This record gives sequence, structure tokens and C-alpha cells, in this order.
Amino acid sequence: MKRCVIFDLDGTLCDTAGDLLAAANAAFAHLGHDIRLDPGAAEDRAVALRGGRAMLRLGFSRVGPVDDDEVDAGYAPLLDAYGRDIARHTVFYPGAVDAVQRLRDRGDAVGICTNKPEELAVRLMAELGATDLFDSLVGADTLAVRKPHPEHLVESIRRAGGDLSRSVMIGDTETDRETATAAKVPCVLVTFAPAGGSVADLRPDALLHDYAELEAALHVVGL
Repeated sequence: MKRCVIFDLDGTLCDTAGDLLAAANAAFAHLGHDIRLDPGAAEDRAVALRGGRAMLRLGFSRVGPVDDDEVDAGYAPLLDAYGRDIARHTVFYPGAVDAVQRLRDRGDAVGICTNKPEELAVRLMAELGATDLFDSLVGADTLAVRKPHPEHLVESIRRAGGDLSRSVMIGDTETDRETATAAKVPCVLVTFAPAGGSVADLRPDALLHDYAELEAALHVVGL
């Protein structure tokens, strides 16, 4: 079985914040609210990478108490809007595609473990022309569990044909750190997502400041 590198998607491989925030704004409009999250604001971009409900809660919190029923009502319109325009602003972070290709060229298994719904993650990779880069893609609804449950990561490794004892999780959040720890897999956190250098406080096994440094980060964690 192969050495395996599993990536989170939003905020790790791809900067998806612009399209996620646009979808949240469409959901607010659908519900009749004059609320708008700002794609240029660091706080809004960071919250976008925590998911749809987090964005909805942020927007509602700025105009009054958050009503969980309204958050629930906005979630489906948000996903619909996101699915209609999933890759208008989204791009891979600089060097990400080249880094993944280098891993594949040397025989490593490579996969994605994301809390984005599977169908949307698959569609995004297709829109970006990257479907063939990854040996597995496990989304939020692929299994009965999702990150930070360890089985979400373990299944990503299994489907990629990887060796659990020779695997690593690369992410950008506390959720990724908790998932890797629960699965007893080393964790590398990137510093170029909106959370920035604060991820160092999560004490990952290594930090990744630039995808050109990926091999060095993997060496730090013993792979």
C-alpha cells in the first residue's frame, strides 16, 4: 500500500471564500433580508470556510439575535445558489496543483477529505479540471460521519489505496487537527488561508507556508 497525502478542500487546496460568500448573500436575499457579507473582509472570508450555516449565523448576528429556524431556512437556498455558480471566483492556492502532481509522479496516493457535500466537491473539481488529480474524495455526506470523526479521514485513505501508517492530513482548521489526532495520523496545517498564522496555536505536527515547501513539511512528520 502507498504513502498517502489527504487534503482538506476549502481553505487548503482551494480559495473558495468568494463563491461561498456570494451564495450566502443570495440566500439572505431569497429570505428577504438586506444582509450582505463582504468578500473582502478577513472575518467574513474566514467564516466562509467554516461552512454554510456559519455564514448564515454571522450575517444574522449582525442585525439581531440569531434564529436557528432562519438559519435552517437559509441553508438549502445557499446550497442551491452555490451549486449554480460554484467556480466563478474559486481558484487553487498557488502551487497546489503542481504539488499534488509531484506527489502522484512519485507514486503517492492523494485524496480529499472535506466537509463540503460530496456532490458539490465533485462538481467543483470537475469545474476546475482537477478530477483526475485525486484518488479519493470523501465529502460531508459520503458516510454516516464527517470530520472530526476519524472514520471520515480513514475512509479517505482507504479509498485512495493508501497505508494508514504512512499517511498525513493537510488542512487549515481545528477540525482538521482534531480529525487527524483522532485517526492517529500526523497533521500539517497551512498558514495561507484566512485563519493565517493563528493555526500555529493548534500545535500541528508541521506548518505549510507555501506549497513549494510541501516535501519539506512531509519530511518533518516522518513521511
